[in-house]
Amino acid sequence: MIEVKNMDKKYGTNKVLDNVSLKIERGKVTSFIGPNGAGKSTLLSIISRLMDKDSGQVFIDGKELEDWDTKELAKKISILKQFNHINIRLTVRDLVSFGRFPYCNGKLTEEDWQQVDEAIDYMKLKDIEYKYLDQLSGGQKQRAYIAMIIAQDTDYILLDEPLNNLDMKHSVEIMKTLRRLAEEKGKTVLIVIHDINFASCYSDHIVVLCKGKVVEKGGADDILREDLLEKVYELDFCIKDINNNKICLYY
Repeated sequence: MIEVKNMDKKYGTNKVLDNVSLKIERGKVTSFIGPNGAGKSTLLSIISRLMDKDSGQVFIDGKELEDWDTKELAKKISILKQFNHINIRLTVRDLVSFGRFPYCNGKLTEEDWQQVDEAIDYMKLKDIEYKYLDQLSGGQKQRAYIAMIIAQDTDYILLDEPLNNLDMKHSVEIMKTLRRLAEEKGKTVLIVIHDINFASCYSDHIVVLCKGKVVEKGGADDILREDLLEKVYELDFCIKDINNNKICLYY
């Protein structure tokens, strides 16, 4: 379990996280939603120790984040940021192999390559594994990055807007894959996501942030309420039940 206690973070005089406390259940998909500037990506970066907090605590499986050895933490938590800039020309297979670095420091063993092959197969990339990243579509490239995270084989997978710039088909494929990671492999998946309907249909838990505070947390039935979403987004909402899913309409 991940537990955040009384988290604060400022950028200059701007308080982006304000006394945030929450618990992330293991083996589930948890989505963070909220307007721009709510603190979602900052929270994810602090949990993964990519960014320092000003105050508060983060516990990973009962151990304070600051007490984790960097190499051991990389075997426990993986994160895929919103923007991935790699300046060297890599094939899909090369990229996925980077996920094994916490285990082998670049000297991949037969076991490491087996993990790479399994991740490539899991993301259905076998037919393009020797293609270069700059030859791929946006959806293919995102699947390759997620395969790298799968190869890292961490208990906790953090993704910052994984659907950014993807069309509907590829967005659905990615969300179905994340669901499978939780259900088939027992992974704990944390997602920063803007599409509320994807959060509703594919998440076990949803956390709503606004102006650096946790406004509400719970399942889709708890979160997809017109009064709550209209207050958070300052927009008119209409919530419908479609195929046992809560779907919101907004214009």
